[in-house]
Amino acid sequence: MKSAVETLNPTRVRLTVEVPFEELKDSLDAAYKKINQQVTVKGFRKGKIPARVIDQRFGRGAVLEEAVNDALPKFYTEAVNEAELNVLGQPEVDITELKDGETLNFTAEVDIRPEIEIPDYSGIEVEVDAVEVTDEDLEKSVEQLRERFASTSPVERAAADGDVVTIDLEAKVDGETLEDGVASGVSYTIGSGELLEGIDEAVTGLEADGEATFTSQLKGGSAEGKDAEVTVKVTQVAARELPELDDEFAQLASEFDTLDELKADSRKRLENMKQYDQATQAQERVLEKLLELVEVPVPEKLLEDEVQTRKHNLVNHQLGQMGLDLAKYLEIQGKSEEDFESETREQAVKGIKTQFVLDALVNKEKLNVSQEELTEHLMRRAQSSGMSPDQFAQAVVEGGQVPMLVGEVARGKALAVVVEAATVKDTTGEVVDLSDEDETESATDVVEAAEGTEGAEAKTEA
Repeated sequence: MKSAVETLNPTRVRLTVEVPFEELKDSLDAAYKKINQQVTVKGFRKGKIPARVIDQRFGRGAVLEEAVNDALPKFYTEAVNEAELNVLGQPEVDITELKDGETLNFTAEVDIRPEIEIPDYSGIEVEVDAVEVTDEDLEKSVEQLRERFASTSPVERAAADGDVVTIDLEAKVDGETLEDGVASGVSYTIGSGELLEGIDEAVTGLEADGEATFTSQLKGGSAEGKDAEVTVKVTQVAARELPELDDEFAQLASEFDTLDELKADSRKRLENMKQYDQATQAQERVLEKLLELVEVPVPEKLLEDEVQTRKHNLVNHQLGQMGLDLAKYLEIQGKSEEDFESETREQAVKGIKTQFVLDALVNKEKLNVSQEELTEHLMRRAQSSGMSPDQFAQAVVEGGQVPMLVGEVARGKALAVVVEAATVKDTTGEVVDLSDEDETESATDVVEAAEGTEGAEAKTEA
């Protein structure tokens, strides 16, 4: 076999392959054997029909077609390996010449990973938000904890903002009560915004057994999006009572004996959260700077496939779980289809560039992924998917996605290397030390977000 490579552009090549006919012998034998099992000829046992009889009865052309279809993948792979190409996707194959007993010639056009030169990245500088926990932050955190331990007690008065009311609902469209528009004993906190628009105004001021009617656009169900006349009846009004902020509350809500200890721990937790957010912000901005330094051509076919994959995952997984379609989602987001197409394409380009650049960096820095790192990453992905580690691992293996997970961790390590070499300062001008952060794992999260691969479980199901 002879092969030659013609570069069509930085991301696409054409392979020209010439195969001597004798190298088709194994595929021809396999073709005769396959046809033998599929046909019957009077006077011959099944599977024992001579090749000349098959040629006479069914045509030599049918045998050649079967043999070529069997042989092409093997010769294409040999040509790719011989040229040391890093191919992407499936090739477009064209048989240019097939002479029985003489030769098989074909061409294969295929996208390839572009050659990427990683420049000196040690000069990258980024600015991030300073870590500061204000008294207001601390007060909000403690108040949220206090809300979790609130109690309710029935009261004999009109309902007010913050009260918990028990209500019965009935929705009508065009005067007809909806089958799925009736509910009883619903608990609702006034002001939470968790039910229908207009319900807060309707129930505020009502006592037990009070009733009101209002118009609201339905958010779901059989008449989603339609205006409905909703009748709401209050069956109970209950006041929410917050516990006093004292040492007794600290003992109730935490492992601490005093309120001061609880507040000190809350402040430390907030600092840790802000430090993690700061590290993530640094990694995101370093990645953006790195991508600006590198010229990355993007294969058009790969880009189109990535755009379609992102649309599919959004519509069939994320929106499907929320009971939304694309049109409703765009309406909620206030975006046109053109805006959505443009943003999706832009995100896909960034995802592809991120993968190409960080993969090149993995090779340059000779980064490897240990079994321990892979297992830890798998555990985290399983947790975010809602599956057990064993279930997730099985889905990954069966879906052939182990190399994908290895690549994610490797690219996370590559980004961590660049972040370590970069200069990161906060808004006060102080140099930020990220050495205490788990850079590889947080960097892997940043890479997944840039590539659009956070939902590996969605891809496993797709």
